[in-house]
Amino acid sequence: MDTKEAVLDILNELTGEDLSDQMDDNLFDSGLLDSMATVQMLLELQEKTGITAPVSEFNRDEWSTPNKIIEKVESLRNE
Repeated sequence: MDTKEAVLDILNELTGEDLSDQMDDNLFDSGLLDSMATVQMLLELQEKTGITAPVSEFNRDEWSTPNKIIEKVESLRNE
């Protein structure tokens, strides 16, 4: 499973919405993600992609849209 597919699958599970046509929409401003969903998202991403993304280092601005989430996951995979 590629990064984009994994991220969209996780976001779909968490939000109940297909976000593939909303790749640059802010998920926090729209109310689709909140703090609890963020923790769940990070745990799922760690499980499905093998990244390490501690909640303590979470910067909401870097994870606010599906495209930014994909970009962040890919950068963490390359560390």
